[in-house]
Amino acid sequence: MTYCSSCGAKISEDAFFCPNCGTKTPKGFEANVKYPSDELREAFNKAGMELEKAFTIAAREMNNAFRGVREEFNQKSKSEQASTVTCKNCGAANASDAIFCRSCGSKIQTA
Repeated sequence: MTYCSSCGAKISEDAFFCPNCGTKTPKGFEANVKYPSDELREAFNKAGMELEKAFTIAAREMNNAFRGVREEFNQKSKSEQASTVTCKNCGAANASDAIFCRSCGSKIQTA
C-alpha cells in the first residue's frame, strides 16, 4: 500500500488515481494515463477545429453567393437604367413602359 501525495489516503500500488481525491498517482504518471478532463478538453479542441473548418467553408460559399447576387443586381440595374424614360415635367427616371410618372404623377409623353 502507498499513500496519496495530495490527501494522504491509502491507495493500492496499481492505482492510477487516488480514489479519495482523484490525484494522479506515480503509477498513473508512469502509464501516462489522462485525466477525464484531458479527454474532454481534447474532444472540445477537435470539435472546435471541425467547426472552424465548417464555418470557413460556409463563409466562402456565402461570399460566392453574395458575389453572384451582386453581379446579377448590377446587370439588372444596368438594363433597367437603359430602359428608362425621363419625365418631361419633373425629370424623374421611370420604367420605359410607365404611363404616369412615379414621382409627380404626370402623364409621360412618348415620342
